[in-house]
Amino acid sequence: MSSKALVPEAKQGLNTFKNEVAREIGVPFSDYNGDLSSRQCGSVGGEMVKRMVEQYESSL
Repeated sequence: MSSKALVPEAKQGLNTFKNEVAREIGVPFSDYNGDLSSRQCGSVGGEMVKRMVEQYESSL
């Protein structure tokens, strides 16, 4: 499996979205996130997916 982005232009938008979600749920994201637990990082990713699915479903 390759780690190459399918849409490189989306990287900045996803980073902005990630930081917005992290801020809203109280996870202190920064340039270095090595101090965060797996649970904290997973909660940000899970919330991002939840919001993306909700947005997709509402567009149907």
